Amino acid sequence: MLKEEQRLSKVLASAGVASRRACEDLIFEGRVTVNGKVVKVPQTLVSLPGDLITVNGHEIKKTQEKVYYILNKPSGYTCSQKRIGRKKLVLDLFEEHPERLFTVGRLDRDTTGLILVTNDGHFANQVIHPSSNIVKEYLIKVQQEVSHEHLQKISKGAFIEDTWVKPVKIQKVRKGTLKIGVKEGKKREVRLLIAKAGLDLQEISRIRIGGLLLGTLPEGSYREMTEKDKLAIFQ
Repeated sequence: MLKEEQRLSKVLASAGVASRRACEDLIFEGRVTVNGKVVKVPQTLVSLPGDLITVNGHEIKKTQEKVYYILNKPSGYTCSQKRIGRKKLVLDLFEEHPERLFTVGRLDRDTTGLILVTNDGHFANQVIHPSSNIVKEYLIKVQQEVSHEHLQKISKGAFIEDTWVKPVKIQKVRKGTLKIGVKEGKKREVRLLIAKAGLDLQEISRIRIGGLLLGTLPEGSYREMTEKDKLAIFQ
């Protein structure tokens, strides 16, 4: 019996290469071959093990057992699968794991806090896709005392990556500490909102994705996700 054919991007995501969206980018960039030929169309129908598929020259052999982790990302680590110079990667923290892992979305190099690490491209796509409408919440410390005027400026939003974005939640916690909840996930979005308000950022940490809280997990540590954790994200 012939192996059922599926879209190339879906096969790569199922094999734990990256999220569906990131797999599409790899294909568009010409980094994927099928039976020795570069393929740049994510909708190309393929099968495993019927077709020889490579990504960056490495053969994709089979679907991996799916694994899911919650990490409290430390500062100084980059959310990337490609190392530039001597920069530390989040995946360096998972060196003892044989699976081909990747982060679900990204946090800036100097941002700490909650990030998910998996080899399940379909799950990752669900979490990061705008249609899921998931709020990410950040705890932020600044040099100044946060005033009502600062909160008003942040709540009005800012023009980021050709889009006007506004936080869905903003709350002063203490003198120089506030929480901001956002949905868009634009690059450096929260940092830019803080800067637009005239505040000088000291620390930023993501503490919540949907209904999933970081809790007391120490910085630099991770744990396996439970089914309850996965459901909480989409609540």
